[in-house]
Amino acid sequence: MKKKTIYVCNNCEYESIGYMGKCPECNSWNTMEETQVVSSKGKSSKRQSRKKEDIKRLNEIKISNSDRIVTSIGEFNRVMGGGIIKDSVTILSAKPGAGKSTLLLQVTDDLANLGFKVLYASGEESESQIKARADRILKKINSDVWVVSDNSLDNILDTVETIDPDIIIVDSIQTFTLDAFPGSRAGSPTQTMECAYQLVKRAKNVKRPRAVFLVGQMTKADELAGVRALEHLVDTVLIIDGESGEELRTLLTTKNRYGSTGEMGFFNMGEKGMVSIDNPSEYFMTQRENDSMISGSALTVVREGTRPIILEIESLVSPSFTPYPSRIGESMRKEQLNTLISILEQRGDIKLYDKNVVIKTTGGISLKEQASNLAVIMSIASSIFQKGIPSDTVFISDVGLTGELKRVPSLQVRLKEIDRMGFKRAYIAKGSGQIGKFKNLEIIECSILKEVISHTFKKR
Repeated sequence: MKKKTIYVCNNCEYESIGYMGKCPECNSWNTMEETQVVSSKGKSSKRQSRKKEDIKRLNEIKISNSDRIVTSIGEFNRVMGGGIIKDSVTILSAKPGAGKSTLLLQVTDDLANLGFKVLYASGEESESQIKARADRILKKINSDVWVVSDNSLDNILDTVETIDPDIIIVDSIQTFTLDAFPGSRAGSPTQTMECAYQLVKRAKNVKRPRAVFLVGQMTKADELAGVRALEHLVDTVLIIDGESGEELRTLLTTKNRYGSTGEMGFFNMGEKGMVSIDNPSEYFMTQRENDSMISGSALTVVREGTRPIILEIESLVSPSFTPYPSRIGESMRKEQLNTLISILEQRGDIKLYDKNVVIKTTGGISLKEQASNLAVIMSIASSIFQKGIPSDTVFISDVGLTGELKRVPSLQVRLKEIDRMGFKRAYIAKGSGQIGKFKNLEIIECSILKEVISHTFKKR
């Protein structure tokens, strides 16, 4: 065995035997870092042929739902695709203070209560710091939770062999190092990827599978720190979003080999940790007494992952005393808001050239779907007319530049959700296809925007 020196780009992981000021792969300057690797002298690597009995036909492989570990945290189960796969590797990332360690500590406690042995390895916090957080958010600490604070992954792997845990949590992957790469600092592409490879190897062991959770640090650009190869290596990538001063946290999956990508879970962050919001539709609507109608409010149904959520859109229209009125969309792109205002002016005969318009959603969810466009327009119209829209009415449609209502995907799923929640009336585009029958929900099909405005405000 001997050590040799190579140079690795900390941006794209390009390797070179000599130093270069500019990486020829990604064209970044001053990113080549000196790294020492251990190699076997005089031995050529040989590919090991796989045993014949290890090869199986795809249709003969059996799977079972018992391979999933279902926790008592409903929103966490949802984004994981129904539970934790026993030989999976998941990476969780978020801004500092968003609740990464808090959520994983709660998951750790829940798994231990289900009878699983969990190892929580931290390279950032001491054992006493982890214990202090556990005392704050957990009622009782289970004896099957083991904690180790160390930056050496070699020591962590030795601990894994000693206590034989079912679940391994590593917080965070960028703080650990392997002794085989002494020339690379913690957080460098080489150390991060090699540490991740070792943990994936432990997770995918056929004789002793384990579920592994990695905490990944986030850059200033709100991206997972390190090389992109880290995201390709793991099975699931989870992102926690939410400002540190707000209670609402969203858990989003951007990659999931065992479930739907784009699935979203909602949590309330409090003193006792993150609490699952199991009925987001109620959470994202303002509860008003005596069914009062407030101008500037309209309801729609958006989809977050596979789940429909009833969302309230609020608007405020006020006179502008400047030549250029303000257009503020806290939950949508300014270009999209300007487009909808132009449609309302031209196709709805409502002038807004001298009006400021502000749009937001309850809870701060971004309006990414076109299905919410009609509700945005009706919210603005309600604010202009100073007339409230009945709280049992929902708008589900896109609006074209011609003022025509457009059909939206997954309409049946959206209508079932508002029927379940007890709403009485839904405006949709004419020609939306077979929508079925509902017990209490009246479906109103319209062709153009003017029909919706007239039916909502002038015939009451």
